[in-house]
Amino acid sequence: MAEIISLDDVQDATTLIGKILTKKGHRVHTFTEGTAAITFAQKNHVDLAILDVNLKEMSGLKVLAELKKTHPLLRAIILTGYPTLASAREAIKLRVDEYCVKPIDRYELESKVTSILEQTFR
Repeated sequence: MAEIISLDDVQDATTLIGKILTKKGHRVHTFTEGTAAITFAQKNHVDLAILDVNLKEMSGLKVLAELKKTHPLLRAIILTGYPTLASAREAIKLRVDEYCVKPIDRYELESKVTSILEQTFR
């Protein structure tokens, strides 16, 4: 299926996303630091990035901007517990596929990932 990056500074959150999407047949690479996710993506193919906005070292939006340098057509879902107009605008500039407020329901996550990947692999 798809190669997915999940990035959240809360290990349990990224692990949960990984478990949910692995059960759907995807390969999920989980990270708690933006630089580690960027380094991975520079060396590996990635179809989808699921990124939290608020991270310790840099924002998920900055991570996405870096990821898009290597993978310009990368699909992305942004998750945030603190939605703001500024982060939504930045997400739009980066061509984010979905901007979701946390906590995200398991079924909503599965549905959004399926929809995005169906568009990608057509």
